[in-house]
Amino acid sequence: MKLIKSIAQHPVFASLPPNIQEQLAQQAIPRSYQKKEWIVHYQRVWPYLFIVEKGTIVALKESSEGRSLIVTTIKEGEIFWGLAFFEDDSPMPVALVASEDSRIHIWSRERLLPLLFENGRVSWELSRLMVKRMQRASEIVEDLAFRSVAGRLAHLLMERYQSPSAEPIARDLTLDEMAARIGSTREMVCRALYSFADDGMIDITRTEFVFTNRKKLHEVALGGE
Repeated sequence: MKLIKSIAQHPVFASLPPNIQEQLAQQAIPRSYQKKEWIVHYQRVWPYLFIVEKGTIVALKESSEGRSLIVTTIKEGEIFWGLAFFEDDSPMPVALVASEDSRIHIWSRERLLPLLFENGRVSWELSRLMVKRMQRASEIVEDLAFRSVAGRLAHLLMERYQSPSAEPIARDLTLDEMAARIGSTREMVCRALYSFADDGMIDITRTEFVFTNRKKLHEVALGGE
């Protein structure tokens, strides 16, 4: 069963005996979501933890002006939780949305608390994961505060499209999706992309990128524009 394998391989649950891992799998509530379907909205009280079996879930913050920022991406085999899983009645600081057709397995706080109390290693590994998420949040704040839109976009392109080949690469993100990942607007992203093209770093069509000067794009990503 794929869920049992995912549980056994995740650092938070890997130390549990096989019979407890199997029990966890039996207690999980499966949920399937279509692309762009909301799992939980911002400010909802949601005392659950989940693991992704298939697909990708994004944690999204939205401004009153309609701008979006993708805070983190939860991929297959990874876990995430609502704030109320740890703190009573605490609202979600982000919304959770399926970025593609996805399937997750959910546990309520009531189901998992006894396990956390009885297994110190599980609590420790979950605490370590929380620290990593805090570090990532700090990096996002630093990017927004100290790196330009062009620098953030260059970093996204370098990180997402790592093949050194000069062959065309499919544009699998829309302008709005790029903007959400770097905390900007589609207009600013479009302007930065064509600035990269004018400076000989990339060639752009409606459906593809060709990276023509990765070294220069890397310099922009590091803030050397």
